[in-house]
Amino acid sequence: MLLTGTHPRTLDDKKRMALPKRVREVLQDPQTLFVTPGPDQSLWLYSQTGLEELSGKLDQTPATDAEARVFRRLYFAQTEAVDVDRNGRILIPDRLVQFAGLKHEVVLLGVRDHLELWDAERWQEYLSQHASRFDAVAEAAFRK
Repeated sequence: MLLTGTHPRTLDDKKRMALPKRVREVLQDPQTLFVTPGPDQSLWLYSQTGLEELSGKLDQTPATDAEARVFRRLYFAQTEAVDVDRNGRILIPDRLVQFAGLKHEVVLLGVRDHLELWDAERWQEYLSQHASRFDAVAEAAFRK
């Protein structure tokens, strides 16, 4: 599964967001998605398969690794399963809306194996801050 693109969205008064049709198709019209706090005050959205793959990667870290235990606890304790309604909308839980500082205008990003949800204004700030570094970041990423 390859999730890509930048999708401007809105949250309605009930904190529901419609998933783009193309995203639903790539995810094979899921009935449930998993929403969790992510880095940079974003929310990560995973299908069940995607979340299980991430879990498998985390399971490779020894149980004796204290940092990995902290991450697993914080990550999975805050992960919420959300239903995709017949109109392709998901309800973002209030505490996750607050965590990410989401307002009415949001941006849904495809980031290969998951989606990220950002407040639109903060996403523009992030782009402004990091876009000029694209070439340098790309070189470093492909050097590994």
